[in-house]
Amino acid sequence: MKLVTRAALGWPASAAPSQTSAKGVKVHYEGTAVSTKLLTDHNACLAEWKAIRKSHLANKVENYSDVAYNYAACPHGYLMEGRGLRKRTGANGNQALNVAHYAILGLVGSSGLVQPTPEMLSAIRDGIELLRKNGAGTEIKGHRDGYATACPGGPLYAWVSKGAPRPGGTTTTPPVPKPPAKYEPFPGASFFLNGSRPALGKKSAIFTAMGKRLVAVGCGRYKVGPGPELGQADVDSYEAWQRKQGYTGAAAKWPPGRTTWDALKVPNV
Repeated sequence: MKLVTRAALGWPASAAPSQTSAKGVKVHYEGTAVSTKLLTDHNACLAEWKAIRKSHLANKVENYSDVAYNYAACPHGYLMEGRGLRKRTGANGNQALNVAHYAILGLVGSSGLVQPTPEMLSAIRDGIELLRKNGAGTEIKGHRDGYATACPGGPLYAWVSKGAPRPGGTTTTPPVPKPPAKYEPFPGASFFLNGSRPALGKKSAIFTAMGKRLVAVGCGRYKVGPGPELGQADVDSYEAWQRKQGYTGAAAKWPPGRTTWDALKVPNV
């Protein structure tokens, strides 16, 4: 393990609240453009991590006590300390989700540097195992599991869905369970997005099946349809479904998340 401590970063002890156990770990990405310079310059990785902490501490709306994540992993295989061990994360979306899982950030984004290197995956795995030795359970999930977001992006989420195996090796952690075959598997949050916005105008039979289920569960907001072309009525209807599932605020917003999608039981198309 190549660990960069808070002391090495010049940071004081974390002021985040203590938490001695959790169900497991959730994996995140930055969700914005990340420079490919990080691939060739580790100092750029350190600067990126310091900038993330600075932006979090400056956020008066969320009122973070520290950088939101327990650790971050860079393309060179370094695990960089954030809140660290036995500290509650501030990254998973709400207090209940933060209590349930610790959080590790991969320094990749939605454009620029989007593909995690094998070294980064190994560093994330180092962080997972370190957290497991200090109170984390065996669950490994993506941020989007239980929260309506595209995070941790397609490449990282595909890896998480396989059980987050160490590159060149295997893991005994079981993969994320798939819905029964008679239901449409969750296509991933990126399927419903054009960048960070709803993919309005996109056509798929999945949207028709989704809309019919939303009507069936009392969340339809359609004047016409539903049909195969994604429209604002689909967005409004799904957000009504997410509110019905108990989500509020940003957590209830588009795009769909795996948990609410599986609960909707959209028939196979």
